[in-house]
Amino acid sequence: MQLTLNTKAKQGVVVIEANGRLVSGEECEAFRKLIRDLLTAEQNRILISLGDVIRVDSTGIGALVEAVILTAKEGGRIKLFNVPRLIRNILSTHRLLQAFDIFETEDEALASYATEVKKAAS
Repeated sequence: MQLTLNTKAKQGVVVIEANGRLVSGEECEAFRKLIRDLLTAEQNRILISLGDVIRVDSTGIGALVEAVILTAKEGGRIKLFNVPRLIRNILSTHRLLQAFDIFETEDEALASYATEVKKAAS
């Protein structure tokens, strides 16, 4: 199954719903292009659902890390939610869990963005 990336705007955040395989090749290139396009459009608050990602390889993990770094350089944040145990285990094995803000649900992740806005305004 190839990777599909559906986006929606919610509370000033771009939500990406990934479905399929985040693996080397056109799948990772499509993911990288989407992130670059969002950043070019000054959309730097990004939330990614990985619940329907059935396979990820080292290139896919690298693409996620790269997205976090690029977004941070643009003053934004990427957060993940609905992360399957397999992906959590891979991130943990490679000591990358701390590189990501991970939430169980979309609502929790969206609420965390609202909390950041309130803290910045204080």
